Amino acid sequence: MRFDDEPVPGFHLPILPGHSSPGRLERVLRAGHFAVTAEIAPPDSADPNEVYLRARIFDGYADAINATDGSGANCHMSSVGVCSLLTREGYATIMQASCRDKNRIGMQGDILGAAAMGVANVLCLTGDGVQAGDQPEAKPVFDLDCMSLIETVRTMRDESRLLSGRKLTQSPKLFIGGAANPFAEPFDFRPERLAKKVAAGAQFVQTQYCFDIEMLKRYMERVRAMGLHEQVYIIVGVGPLASANAARWIRAHVPGVHIPDEIIDRLAGAEKPKLEGRKICVELIQQIREIEGVHGVHVMAFRQEEAVAEIIDASGVLEGRIPWHPHRDTPTEQQRAAS
Repeated sequence: MRFDDEPVPGFHLPILPGHSSPGRLERVLRAGHFAVTAEIAPPDSADPNEVYLRARIFDGYADAINATDGSGANCHMSSVGVCSLLTREGYATIMQASCRDKNRIGMQGDILGAAAMGVANVLCLTGDGVQAGDQPEAKPVFDLDCMSLIETVRTMRDESRLLSGRKLTQSPKLFIGGAANPFAEPFDFRPERLAKKVAAGAQFVQTQYCFDIEMLKRYMERVRAMGLHEQVYIIVGVGPLASANAARWIRAHVPGVHIPDEIIDRLAGAEKPKLEGRKICVELIQQIREIEGVHGVHVMAFRQEEAVAEIIDASGVLEGRIPWHPHRDTPTEQQRAAS
């Protein structure tokens, strides 16, 4: 069986030797491919069709789809719900799990439930503070943080037990991820923090947006010197900027995002800023692809999701590879008409 075969949409693939999950993302990374992941914004709705339509945009361009978990401390359909719907269709999903809203009882229950529904990847996050969202009167939990959540998932998977010590009859077979931010101060501490997450059990990390290649190169030099690039898969965050004003706002208000003046000036001088932002994103992906120790890109195209296919195509990083999706082997109407 090839690494990208899918017997029946939603059914588990066999776990290969040396792998910890049945998921395609782990297979793609361990096979040495440059991975592409994308991010879906869960709807403010209970309609599953809204989820399916949002996922279809990434067909053939993403190896896995992240479902955010109350991003920005705002309520949307849950990450567990989105991932279960998409997994049932056959998509590879990454369930984001934020420590802000649930204690360890709820989080362990979500991990078991998601794994039972076929979710193979989990991204462990501390989560934005409630004051950042539209319901600041909500009570924050933070019983665990990202580091202890990574350790918890690893314990459940590798030791088949809950934090209480109670044994599991079936452990969750998960590929464990965390977040990394090479662009936030103190810069020298960032590789050390990555090492702590690896020690806790992280197998892959997705980073904050990268708009400064030189900063990323300096970070990766330290990562390689510590040998971390051989212990964890590093997927670098990228995304298209819509305008110079949007870039200035992000730089001023989103912690850990550094946007150089040259990029803002380029957007400000562009006749079509949105198209220029996409072009910049393509160029960044191509440069990131050449940095030793980077294993993929995570495309966060907030309100520009329709541009992801165009950006990935133009970057050439898939090198002709077509990531599996539920409709990949289904003939299109044009193909059926031609046959």
